[in-house]
Amino acid sequence: MDNSKTFDLAAIQESLRESGIDGWLFYDFRGSDPIARNILRLAEGKMGTRRWFYYVPAEGEPCKLVHAIETAALDNLPGSKTVYLTWQSLDAALSETLSGAAKIAMNYSPGNEVPYVSRVDAGTVEAVRNTGVDVVTSADLIQIFESVLSAGQLESHRRAGAHIRGLVDEVFALVGDTLRAGKTITERDVCDYANERIRGEGYENDHDPIVGVNENAADPHFEVPAENSSEIRPGDLLLFDVWAKETEPGSIYADITWCAFIGSEPPEEMLTVFNVVRDSRKAACTRAHEAFSSGEEIRGCDLDRITRGVITDAGYGEYFIHRTGHNLHEFIHGNGANLDDLETHDTRRLVPGTLFTVEPGIYLPGRFGIRSEVDVYHTGQGAEVTGPEHQEELVRIEI
Repeated sequence: MDNSKTFDLAAIQESLRESGIDGWLFYDFRGSDPIARNILRLAEGKMGTRRWFYYVPAEGEPCKLVHAIETAALDNLPGSKTVYLTWQSLDAALSETLSGAAKIAMNYSPGNEVPYVSRVDAGTVEAVRNTGVDVVTSADLIQIFESVLSAGQLESHRRAGAHIRGLVDEVFALVGDTLRAGKTITERDVCDYANERIRGEGYENDHDPIVGVNENAADPHFEVPAENSSEIRPGDLLLFDVWAKETEPGSIYADITWCAFIGSEPPEEMLTVFNVVRDSRKAACTRAHEAFSSGEEIRGCDLDRITRGVITDAGYGEYFIHRTGHNLHEFIHGNGANLDDLETHDTRRLVPGTLFTVEPGIYLPGRFGIRSEVDVYHTGQGAEVTGPEHQEELVRIEI
């Protein structure tokens, strides 16, 4: 969590009024909603074993509802405080707090359509609805207060992007130099080298990068084993998916994927697959720019359909087995809109100031897989594909 940010009551209330929502009801039980805790800027590691609610109305003073043995749970936040003891007093206090409201937002998703933001359990939603209010999803509100980047955060992303883009060239050079010298190099060797260049240079990652050759590249989330990983040999397809951010709190990830062929003459089908993947990536970026520059509202699921359409029209639709992209933030998978109409139906609109990946892929089981990934920033006037030099051709590593 970026500790430089503070809870912004006025901004939340303004967004509620613009959305036509009477209030935003936050809820947590034993850390069940990290999104709420982050937006409210609650201290990490603080003990809490009882339910609390925090209601932010579109107009007026917020209300805190806390248990008798944890009365200080929300003391860092503005507003009146009601202390409950019994479950009956909790129900009564909740009804009183929400009296006069017709429609409120909570961190849940109807039908679990967007599970990433569906943090409030069904029973609690039922209890709130029993007070007579209509409960709607806070998904778009979450984006505004969880996923919009500050100027400093955007620059941290750019620095991370430049670092990992340079690392791609280093890795491909390492593979070529090693093989030309007649030595062996494995997926694990590349993985360890990349981790050292990330973690030893003021950056961090939450997991090993994905380094896969041939059939391993056809596994979108392949994990390089600690021992007995595959050698990288002439004639192989190599996929390298790498992500990192600066170690400073509040820094933002960059995440890219490049592919290379070990040799000078890739098979024709490999070139065809790469070109289809690249074209689908570029089609989504172009459509995003058109929408963002014109002020047209566009959703994550809409861009997923763009890439999927290109790949399906080329005859490879059944081999594109994941969403097109995900939100990027302080975590590699942020809480903003994902480009997804496959795994989920993500109807969240893409909002200015947010960052997301575009990473279509084609995975031919037992043979090879190709993914091409870039990061895209919604500037408010267009779509900026961040970072230096994006992959346009399948890299040849000459041996």
